[in-house]
Amino acid sequence: MQAYSRILGIIFGALMILLSFAVTAETLLRKFFSVTLGGIDELGGYAIAVGAPLAFTVALVQKSHIRITQLTNLFPRKAQAALDAIAALSMAILSAYFFYFTVQTVMDTHAYKSIAQTPWATPLIYPQGIWLVASVTFPVAAVILATQALTLLARGDWSALKRRFGTISAEEELQAELDDLRKREGMAQ
Repeated sequence: MQAYSRILGIIFGALMILLSFAVTAETLLRKFFSVTLGGIDELGGYAIAVGAPLAFTVALVQKSHIRITQLTNLFPRKAQAALDAIAALSMAILSAYFFYFTVQTVMDTHAYKSIAQTPWATPLIYPQGIWLVASVTFPVAAVILATQALTLLARGDWSALKRRFGTISAEEELQAELDDLRKREGMAQ
């Protein structure tokens, strides 16, 4: 799952870098030559739509999404583990809803042959088709993780459930950041 997350993170990063270059080129051309490429804002919207499910997936797999731990840390270990499994199941349900919404939107676009209300008049089925493909990544990861969490819950493997799906403590997060910093510094030398 980490490799999956890493690949999606790289795709997301590359997409955002390309978008930043396009916006920079558009800005410079407008400023110095009074020329516009036109449609960069449209491309930006498409990039965000495609990038969002990729970012959701990376956040889910890396456990970097927001989790409120003030109350759950007060519960016994088994209750914390059960809540972690419920959280994983909730994410799977949410991701399925997002994917359902995406499919419905793309089907409507196809049925009505919708086009963008922009100078390019892009047939929306093309960017939305890419959005649909990108949107598969989130429910795939969420369902796999929810299945793993529910399996551990059914087995009563509280330690593994807490370790795999529990929140990261501030100390663990700091240690991970320091380890990552050391790794980057080692690569730079």
